[in-house]
Amino acid sequence: MARPLSEAKREAILASAIKLVAAQGISAPTAGIARDAGLAEGTLFTYFASKDELLNQLYLELKADLAATTLKGYPVAAGTRERFEHVWNSFVDWGIDHSAERKALRQLAVSDRISEASRRQGSAAFSEISAMLERSRRDGVLKDHPQAFVGAILEALTDATIELIARDPGQREHYKKAGFDVLWHGLAT
Repeated sequence: MARPLSEAKREAILASAIKLVAAQGISAPTAGIARDAGLAEGTLFTYFASKDELLNQLYLELKADLAATTLKGYPVAAGTRERFEHVWNSFVDWGIDHSAERKALRQLAVSDRISEASRRQGSAAFSEISAMLERSRRDGVLKDHPQAFVGAILEALTDATIELIARDPGQREHYKKAGFDVLWHGLAT
């Protein structure tokens, strides 16, 4: 009978993968990830059958963490602006507070090693937000832009805001508000 896998070792592999993918991109070697986790490379493949499986699982873990952070305290009964601002603030705060995770997720999001199934599953974690955006477009609260466009704008403006905050942390709340104002005025009808 095979020994049960250790959740601590799995978490160590994922933590090392975050660090190395953030620093080196998806070309980060599995040997380096295993070494950083304090494990033999063969042990990594006990937990993940291939590098692609590791990268896809890492992508899903990061998307799930971002979604959980965003949906924590999500004001379901509030108006569109308040809900959208909550999403904005959560995205920015997560990106600032999880710099390596943000960098790794950006690398993974543009990688052709992430499967369509993983992309769909990662997007499904944000279904509440997607539904809110779709209702808001349909109701005429937001301009009739495709969600992919709104997502790209949100990501680009989040990145710019995070970079400004990194340069001047004392202005965190100011830049978050200014960034949201630009976002809202660009998308609201």
